Amino acid sequence: MNRFIVAAALAASCIGGAHAAALDQFKTFVSSTKAARGEFTQTLTKNVDGAKKTSAPSTGTFVFARPGKFIWTYQKPYEQVLQADGDKLYIYDKDLNQVTVKKLGDALGSSPAAILFGSNDLEKNFTLSEAGTRDGLEWLKAVPKAKDTSFELISIGLKNGQPEAMELKDNFGQVSTLAFKKFEKNPALGNTAFAFTVPKGADVVNQ
Repeated sequence: MNRFIVAAALAASCIGGAHAAALDQFKTFVSSTKAARGEFTQTLTKNVDGAKKTSAPSTGTFVFARPGKFIWTYQKPYEQVLQADGDKLYIYDKDLNQVTVKKLGDALGSSPAAILFGSNDLEKNFTLSEAGTRDGLEWLKAVPKAKDTSFELISIGLKNGQPEAMELKDNFGQVSTLAFKKFEKNPALGNTAFAFTVPKGADVVNQ
């Protein structure tokens, strides 16, 4: 699954009632959380010869500020950084020592990234609905209205007003699952927090 899409998935807030409906919790989270940072664990489950196989977990950190600014850092098992400054998206692969630069443009609009990194106008691009209780969490389902996306469903598990898990199902039936911890809501971030600096000697590819 495209890591820009996965980068979509982060964060949380510490407000709302423990038993409030997922949609109410999430709307409160979106309206009250302008920035956040924390840690994540990610796995990928896919069908291999008729059996479900789950990858070893990837771990890392995130920080974001709405709209369209974020740093999503994979630390293990290998290092990669996805960073957006509100105008461009930078993807840095440490092993290749290469930076790929893309225009952010409308890419956030109907992608999972829009839920956490974009504006508050979620229902313009997604159909949101309750998805019941599972694993001690209240679940919200977000279906993209656009037909040309590479995923078909996003599920968000919330507790105490905080998204604690996120599942992204792509058009091939693969599911990326993310768990969040050490969330800090609305931290103080400097004006240059999301300015990307090309690492010394790295190749730059513009797309």
